[in-house]
Amino acid sequence: MGEFFRALRDLLGGTPFAYLWVPEWHRTDHGLHVHFAVGRFIARGLIERAWGHGFVHIKRLSAPSGSTAAGLARDEARIAARYLSKYVRKTFDARRVPGLHRYEVAQRFQPETVRLRGRTVEDVMAQAVAAMGGDPDEVWTSDESLAWQGPPSLWAMWR
Repeated sequence: MGEFFRALRDLLGGTPFAYLWVPEWHRTDHGLHVHFAVGRFIARGLIERAWGHGFVHIKRLSAPSGSTAAGLARDEARIAARYLSKYVRKTFDARRVPGLHRYEVAQRFQPETVRLRGRTVEDVMAQAVAAMGGDPDEVWTSDESLAWQGPPSLWAMWR
């Protein structure tokens, strides 16, 4: 995949660009294929030239109608993240692919860690809601699991 993205970068003029890719086993179990997202339009012909290994399928992920100009990039990024997260969640057989990364991000484009601190869970959630621009679509707390043995935890997802 590194060779593919270097070739694609060269075909696009040599300027580094953000991308994220995720491997997935074929349904017929004959090998891997890759899902990837980039933050810009790239012509199918350039992707095929850079890939050079056969079948290429492209799916444009667009923000829903009604997205404001200010929220368009955020909405499109969330759609791409949701799409790729399906494949990150899938498990691989550790006997066949030991130590395989579940995803890879372009060098120098890794997401920034944002740490939120507060005196209460409500305090931190209010900060997260402000940072994400609205309430989460799903929330889970460790209080919901009788079997939970770790420290108090909260997970939230924004679509």
